[in-house]
Amino acid sequence: MANSSQARKRARQAIVHRRRNMGHRAKFRTFVKGVEAKVASGDYDAATAAFKDAEPIIDSMVNRKLIHKNKAARHKSRLNHKIKLLAPES
Repeated sequence: MANSSQARKRARQAIVHRRRNMGHRAKFRTFVKGVEAKVASGDYDAATAAFKDAEPIIDSMVNRKLIHKNKAARHKSRLNHKIKLLAPES
């Protein structure tokens, strides 16, 4: 247990930050899974719309320093690739 007042405060802050970060990470995962579900259903337009909604969420996780920028780029790239495979041939 923390002994100094500073350490006690930091422990309290860590709990608050952890809860907030867990919520943000859950939101990130939810949006990614939403795009993957639309891709699995085979609906190109719905998948594209879901990706456009998910992209700013993924970027905001980088700005919050919850995920690394390369991880965000990897997720966006893989999701976009899956969506492009659904694109109607024209």
